[in-house]
Amino acid sequence: MLNSRLRSIIRKEFIQILRDPRTLAISLFIPIMQLFLLGYAATSDVRNIPMAVWDQNRTPASRALLDAFRAADYFRIAYDVGSEAELRTLIEMGRARVGLLIPADYDLRFLDGTAQVAMVLDGSDPTVGSTALSAAQLIGQAHATRILNERMQRAGATFSLQPPLEVRTQVWYNPDLVSAYFMIPGVIGMILYAITSMLTATAIVRERERGTIEQLIVTPIRSWELMVGKILPYVILALLDTLEVLAIGHWWFGVPVRGSLALLLALSGLLLLSGLGIGLYASTIANTQQEAMLISWMTLLPGIFLSGFFFPLEAMPKVLQWVSYAIPLRYYLIIIRAILLKGVGAAAIQNEIIALAVFGVAIMGAAALHFRKRLD
Repeated sequence: MLNSRLRSIIRKEFIQILRDPRTLAISLFIPIMQLFLLGYAATSDVRNIPMAVWDQNRTPASRALLDAFRAADYFRIAYDVGSEAELRTLIEMGRARVGLLIPADYDLRFLDGTAQVAMVLDGSDPTVGSTALSAAQLIGQAHATRILNERMQRAGATFSLQPPLEVRTQVWYNPDLVSAYFMIPGVIGMILYAITSMLTATAIVRERERGTIEQLIVTPIRSWELMVGKILPYVILALLDTLEVLAIGHWWFGVPVRGSLALLLALSGLLLLSGLGIGLYASTIANTQQEAMLISWMTLLPGIFLSGFFFPLEAMPKVLQWVSYAIPLRYYLIIIRAILLKGVGAAAIQNEIIALAVFGVAIMGAAALHFRKRLD
């Protein structure tokens, strides 16, 4: 049971939170906004790429090729142009990202097996460009194979043309490769890591700005009671945010929850130690709330970008990969994605759990020690 002094500090902090609508907005509404922005906008699922077509052939053969591109939802035939200059202008203006040029003798070349078409890609956006390149090659190969099989069947052949090698793929855990399944668990980690550190940092500094920290120091309240009483309400808010984002992610975006929620919440508490420790330490060296926010962001930005939240760790230079091992959020993202998407237990992620616990205890311990010295 909590003693009366600690309950008084916690009650006081909750009253301050309820009297400050900005804090409530940060705690409850901004995570939802981040969820929808990142769930819809931060995605690598490129679809409906606008394509300009210069069809110089205009025969059933060329129309069949265009139908193959329409059938795949990667491309949207947005423009039918009459010259290469017009196609170039559309790509330069950004209205079309892909240009397809079908030569005048396409149908004749297609009959003797030497047909070629030109695909012009806008490489200013590598993500769109690489997706369009891969999709165009697959669509062209599939269309050519289907036409060749149809010809052989009309010629009376009793077999279909098959490639000498077939690679059958199977995707586990996220068969449709939906980016939201990868992004939304990361949002939960970012909220726990960022929101708690910023709110904790400003909560302590706010007392100093208002001149009430000295009044608290001269009371019988012990330093650890003051520290726990100040940060515990934000722990509760962070866990509420976690459940809030998790519920919306599951019911709105369809993110599966295959593992144990109890295990997830317990391990989320380990990440909270790191986030709260960063905020507590920032509060001891900052004199204003703005300064505390800046100090928090100085530590959070590298953590967000080097944790694998936005960019794969494998794509980073080796130096940054080594630096990422010092980021607590890195381990939590592996944990939460494994629990939600793969349904694993603690045994499969024990290394990440140990690393997260070590960082959490070390950061919070150092921050608490510095906080006590500052009070003394």
